Amino acid sequence: MLKLYDFELSGHAHRVRLMLALLKLQYQKIPVNLAQGEHKQDAFRSINPFTQVPVLDDDDLVIRDSIAIIIHLANTYAPSWNPKNSEQQAQIQQWLALAARNLAEGPARARLITVFGAKFDQEAVIEASHQMLSIIDGLLEGKAWMVGERASIADVACYSYIAHAPEGKVELDAYPNILRWLANVEALDGFVAMQKTPLKEAV
Repeated sequence: MLKLYDFELSGHAHRVRLMLALLKLQYQKIPVNLAQGEHKQDAFRSINPFTQVPVLDDDDLVIRDSIAIIIHLANTYAPSWNPKNSEQQAQIQQWLALAARNLAEGPARARLITVFGAKFDQEAVIEASHQMLSIIDGLLEGKAWMVGERASIADVACYSYIAHAPEGKVELDAYPNILRWLANVEALDGFVAMQKTPLKEAV
């Protein structure tokens, strides 16, 4: 059985839980208590030396990056989520790169400040987030999905941190195309939400 080393409040981990749910794959969830430093212990270091969640174990194939995990899940269990024609692959890769870099440095980082008390420049992170979201909103004009005519791993990769951007004080009201796209993702059969979290003020 698939095993997912998971932390409930991680957007990266939710990205994987969402993919698993949409593909209707059964898996064993193994919680990793980051608050108690479990990810720094030798037992978890032997699974992921980078001490990060999520990690997927698929019949002893261990994958330690959320985007790599959803690519693997799609390619192995539902290839239609990662279409192979060159044009769509290029478009998907662009969104995956944005999820790994821009989203991580924007809405994800803003959420780290308010949810986990991370020490980043809140004003700068929120401003960068809005600059990026404005561009994304424009790219989604007239489109139901990020790539092509159906949902793909691009949508899964980008959903969690955009949907939870307001937890980092990055409001989405000014982005109608993003709000419509979020609703489309949430209407997918099998969709699972990530729990909302109480906010901490930046200090």
